[in-house]
Amino acid sequence: MSKTPLEAIDEHFRKVDDPRKERTKDHKLIDIIVISICAVICGAEGWVDVELFGKSKLHWLKTFLELPNGIPSHDTFGRVFSMIDAQQFQLAFYTAPAVRCRCEWVLAVNEIVQGQIINIDGKCLCGSDDKRLGKRAIYMVSAWAEANEIVLGQRKVDEKSNEITAIPELLKLLNVSGCVVTIDAMGTQTNIAKTIVEANADYVLSVKENQGHLYEDIFVLFAVDQAQDFKYASFEYKKTVSKGHGRIDVRECWSTSNPAYLSLIRDLENWVGLQSIAMVICTRIIGDKETKFVRYYISSLPSDAERILDVVRKHWSIENKLHWVLDVALNEDRCRVRKDQAPENFAVLRHIALNLLKQEKTAKGGIHAKQLQAAWKEDYLLKVLASGI
Repeated sequence: MSKTPLEAIDEHFRKVDDPRKERTKDHKLIDIIVISICAVICGAEGWVDVELFGKSKLHWLKTFLELPNGIPSHDTFGRVFSMIDAQQFQLAFYTAPAVRCRCEWVLAVNEIVQGQIINIDGKCLCGSDDKRLGKRAIYMVSAWAEANEIVLGQRKVDEKSNEITAIPELLKLLNVSGCVVTIDAMGTQTNIAKTIVEANADYVLSVKENQGHLYEDIFVLFAVDQAQDFKYASFEYKKTVSKGHGRIDVRECWSTSNPAYLSLIRDLENWVGLQSIAMVICTRIIGDKETKFVRYYISSLPSDAERILDVVRKHWSIENKLHWVLDVALNEDRCRVRKDQAPENFAVLRHIALNLLKQEKTAKGGIHAKQLQAAWKEDYLLKVLASGI
């Protein structure tokens, strides 16, 4: 017998500890969570919006929630989510079978076919700062399944740390076996490469000047042969040309696994699994104006210029289809939720909403159009909720 959306939500979140004292539990925790998820799906950007949604949909919500004391106030929503353990809350939605209350809504990483791409990147929640209290905006690192277009997990970067420590912690939450993990230059660290390989995955990591010797060695290797048009070198080559939106984008990739080249990289032995290096040149032509970008990469994949170029291009999916959508459709940067663990928990609510809206396929239009339909049509909102069961 199939589950109802409420039964699915209850199953996934029932192991989230209720942080409130018994005498203050005027509202059931599951009611608070369900109302919040529904409200954010419909476009709520803060706790006042969540309360207004609840009051406007009271009769509908009562058809499947107990609501013994009606709709909680915005202060109650804010207080509860500021106290809920953020890691426990996101584990209830994101994680693999071995971790507490696994959520079936997110397509598990082990359901992703061999070789698919997982993009990892960080994003600042600009509205979460509090200058009055001297609190900086929090920074979140997210994992994005490029083919499925869903968020697989996120990790808050501690104030006294950076992405370098958050990324391995995020990777350990996921089953990335058989996948290709892409990370920008901040994540190009020996311990991160080791973590990926030990998880039976491959990596394509960007290399920039902040990598010191690694960047210098790869830059020189390519520069020498590029000066001779690669006539005498064993490089694989792939070129793509795409046109649209008034511009032409030309992408070229050279890659090699030649041991003679790799042996010239200092500290090569520290980069677990490194099998190839690549150079990608992107040329954008708009009218008479031409701009060119040169980027370098290391990879645990064997040299394959076509595949590496495809992986590199798809890394930007996390920027274009996650971060951009969070800002434009869900107004993440404008959100002023900022007390204690509430910003991180509200970020999880946005990811829940985005995943479910993307998985619902019956309605046409973008994320914002689906949000409007969910807000206007309760039957459609139920479809969105059911899309993750």
